[in-house]
Amino acid sequence: MDSTVSSPAAHPELPTPAAIDAFIACWQHASGTERANYQLFLTELCELLALPRPEPARDGHEDNAYMFERRVDFRHGDGSKSRGFIDLYRRGAFVCEAKQTGQTLGSGRWDNAMLRARGQAEAYARALPAGESRPPFLVVTDVGRSIELYAEFSRSGATYVPFPNVRSHRIGLEDLRDEAIRARLLKVWLDPLALDPTRHSARVTREVADLLAKLARSLEGSHASETVAALLMRSLFTMFAEDVGLLPRDSFKGLLQECEATPEALVPLVGGLWQDMNRGRNCAATSPACRAISPPLKRRSTALSSFSMRTSCRTTCWSMSPCPTPSHWACCPAAFIPCGRSRPAAVSASATTRATTSRAAPSPSLSPPPTPTSKPKSARSPRNSTPTASGNRQPTPR
Repeated sequence: MDSTVSSPAAHPELPTPAAIDAFIACWQHASGTERANYQLFLTELCELLALPRPEPARDGHEDNAYMFERRVDFRHGDGSKSRGFIDLYRRGAFVCEAKQTGQTLGSGRWDNAMLRARGQAEAYARALPAGESRPPFLVVTDVGRSIELYAEFSRSGATYVPFPNVRSHRIGLEDLRDEAIRARLLKVWLDPLALDPTRHSARVTREVADLLAKLARSLEGSHASETVAALLMRSLFTMFAEDVGLLPRDSFKGLLQECEATPEALVPLVGGLWQDMNRGRNCAATSPACRAISPPLKRRSTALSSFSMRTSCRTTCWSMSPCPTPSHWACCPAAFIPCGRSRPAAVSASATTRATTSRAAPSPSLSPPPTPTSKPKSARSPRNSTPTASGNRQPTPR
């Protein structure tokens, strides 16, 4: 990352509500020309957000990393060149193009003016010297009225798109009262790549994968890896079904949390839920209003009934045998980690009731259903036969 783009301070000075009100009151009725107002507007915005002010211009490109009126040269197909100036440039962060449209906010003419400004800012970004990578952001502002953000995190020449999305990439002056909006602008200035959603997704994916790998290794010590994989896949599918609304909100999560105090209820409750999901009927273990679901593991339901949680000496394990030391147990089914608590004297009434009311049939086995053994067919009398004296039938010669 360039030296001009550094991580923000741990706790930057927060603007007071009075300071925000004063900034909005000062600029919401601004008029005049873009040249007369844009530098003052952006400088006061930086002061409001406790951001560094733009620096004075110098002779060499290498020194002009954060400045107003940064010069760029456009090279045309016929070999000619022309010159342009970026209204505000911060190396490794953004190109800012400022306009003072004078048009009604939200009108067609205003939209067209802002789209032209966006195109101009993208042209400036592409015209930067080869030694400077393209910035991840374009900032387009209608001075005193709005700020628009566009992002291209690959920095490879792709098209800049509205950030974070087409519905919320425009920031009005009144939106500066929102702390989340101010935090977003801080990152655009100081740590723009931290806003790249793929980085956040990759980090979360790695963390989840690590947790699942630890859980799988802890179970594979006493169970077949195929059984463990099927259990985890079905659990993840159930969480997905809950997230997208196929199951009532937080129903599966709540079931696991309730079983935290009564682990013996986990197997019948979750097993009954998965049977209901397989068969496409209401789920007694979560809610009678549950939608019918037919997950992709329909014919390979996890053999949940083969798992029973037990602990000995404050360690959690899964076994088909009963716990040898029932007075010591420690498990959190919601996270599958030991927690070292003493077993409660009484079992949760609601969990016990739900466990007994869920389907009594055992959970489907992981393996495909065995092929039914065909009954021996009774001997049929061949056609064209005649009975003999002993009662047997002999084929009649043709």
